[in-house]
Amino acid sequence: MMKGEDSEEVEIDLRDSDDSEEFDNGEEPQTLWRATPALEEEDNIHTTTLVEISDTKPLINVRDPRGINDCLKVSFEDVIAEPVSVRSGDRVWIWSNALFEVSRVWIYRIVTVFLAVPMAIISGFIFAILSCFHIWMVGPCIQCVLIGTRWLQSLWSIVLDIIVRPFLMSAGKCCGGLSVHLAKE
Repeated sequence: MMKGEDSEEVEIDLRDSDDSEEFDNGEEPQTLWRATPALEEEDNIHTTTLVEISDTKPLINVRDPRGINDCLKVSFEDVIAEPVSVRSGDRVWIWSNALFEVSRVWIYRIVTVFLAVPMAIISGFIFAILSCFHIWMVGPCIQCVLIGTRWLQSLWSIVLDIIVRPFLMSAGKCCGGLSVHLAKE
């Protein structure tokens, strides 16, 4: 925390979820890891209460803001589904679901450790080369062509105003008098 800021006291419930105690309102209290984001200030709009307590903030909170990879939102039920007529045991289903999710997450993390950094470097290199090429070669060439053909642009504009516009206006006035009536027989 920064010096001079008022801090609020936060309780963290570390009891086992199997405790059968009932609470005052009949609901289980909201645990910290399920807490909704705190929207107290503009600066802290992208932080959760857990992040505020730990004094560390993530570099990037929303990693796919434009929804580029929405097709990769895969859950266990999207891949494996048992019909009502054929079912395995409940424990088999639960463990299969758990192992699917754990293996999907950890294999993704392991593969990204080996591939993310090299791909980021290669992508950065390619985009840097393309940016440099566009800024220093393509952009100036296009401007030179536009400057050199300015007379052609004005000539084309004059041709459109003298020949094409009157022809299209007269065709429009001729066709403007036509009307179509639809009637059911």
